[in-house]
Formats: sequence, structure tokens, C-alpha cells
Amino acid sequence: MTVRKKLSAPATSIRVWQRMLSGRRLDLLDPSPLDIEIADIAHGLARVARWNGQTRGAHIFSVAQHTLLVEAVMREQTPRVDVSFRLAALLHDAPEYVIGDMNLAVQGGAWRDYKAVEKRLLSAIHIRFGLPPVLGPRSRGRSRMPIGAPHTSRRRSLQALRKPRRNACSAAIPTCPWRPGGNT
Repeated sequence: MTVRKKLSAPATSIRVWQRMLSGRRLDLLDPSPLDIEIADIAHGLARVARWNGQTRGAHIFSVAQHTLLVEAVMREQTPRVDVSFRLAALLHDAPEYVIGDMNLAVQGGAWRDYKAVEKRLLSAIHIRFGLPPVLGPRSRGRSRMPIGAPHTSRRRSLQALRKPRRNACSAAIPTCPWRPGGNT
């Protein structure tokens, strides 16, 4: 009687990459800055709904709209902010173009590895676009920004948006369909 050993695929054969529209193959566990394209980020973020689509109104509020709003608020509050910090503001949620917008309950509970994947992707994105590699902590109401970047809390950002519009640039900022229940 011969015993047949069941063959199992080695752990390295598990698919951990995604083919992007640019044709690049992005490894999620070990992302290379060379595989990151701004067009892929922009396209992906425009199609990812903030808060899993739980917003008021007929249309979603995308992560791309959110990042544009964050950068506009930063620019209004700190007009002379360095261009690299403005780019960092635009890219603060960039990993979500691949991994989606996970709510805090999922990030901290069910998928503990989410944060590690998000951090590796954000580090690769910062390297790709020449942004400071050292990141500050991310907690509720705070974005992950380079240390030394001007920081505004979400509450202060909302207060700034409620101010009367002062110039043509500010007038172009769309009103956000904030999440029901006041959880922004």
C-alpha cells in the first residue's frame, strides 16, 4: 500500500497582486513605487465610495472628491503651504484605489492586516511621488500626513467649509452629501 502525499500550493503562489488599467501589476504585500501610476490612482479613487456609499443624495461621494476637498481646505487655511504637502493631502487616501474605503470597525476588528497593507501602499506611493516617507499617526478624524505638515482636524475642516465663500476657487468646491447621523 502506498501513501500518496497531498500536494499543496506553497504560500508564495497565493495571488496578492492586481492588474491595473495601466497594465501594471501591483503587488499588494510588497508594492513597488515603479508599479504605481497617478492615472490608476485617480481612476480608482473616483470609483470608490466614501463610507461604503452611505451618504445622502442621489450619487455617491467618492474618495477622489474627498481628497480634492481636503486639499482645498488645506489651501484655504494655509495659502502658502508647500506643493509637496498639497500633493500629500491629495494622496492621503490613495491606497484606497486598490483596497477600498474600509470603515474603522473593519480596519481595527475583522481585518487587522488591512492597516499593514495600507501602510505599505502609502509608503510606496510617497516614494513614487517624492513625498516625505515619515508618516504621522492616523486616528479617527486625522489623516495620515507627513510629520510637519499643517494639520487640520475634520471638525475644523467642516467649519471652514461652512464659512461664506470668498473667492472663485472656493466657490468651485462642491457641497458634500455628508453621511446620515452626523458621522463624517
